[in-house]
Amino acid sequence: MIKMKGLTHFTIPVKDLQRSKAFYCDTLGFDFVRENKHMVFCKCLSDYFVLTYSEKPIDPNPTDVHDIHTAFYVDADEYDRSLVYLAEKGIKVFKDEERHGDATFTGRSAYFHDPDSNVLELHDSDKGIAP
Repeated sequence: MIKMKGLTHFTIPVKDLQRSKAFYCDTLGFDFVRENKHMVFCKCLSDYFVLTYSEKPIDPNPTDVHDIHTAFYVDADEYDRSLVYLAEKGIKVFKDEERHGDATFTGRSAYFHDPDSNVLELHDSDKGIAP
């Protein structure tokens, strides 16, 4: 077994780096770290992700399905404010749900698309995360 210490970063495939940089950094508020010809590096507190240019971004989900997605957590008051903010920006939340019981990640979740149809999730972490 390999003893991992954590997650270094993950990548999100995109067609247009500058459009995606604007969406993730300006619209969603992630920190811009640096960029090169093929990648834009972003940060969320101590976690990193990389917008990576791809001529054929992965679109693994049928319309309005969220099986393959990237999730970010927010506080309860920020979750409510974020739903209003996304609507004001013309970003459609295609699913807003609340999970209870034996779900691994309980609480509220809102699913929406980035400009390349990657599915993103906002999760209200104040509801708790089961081990």
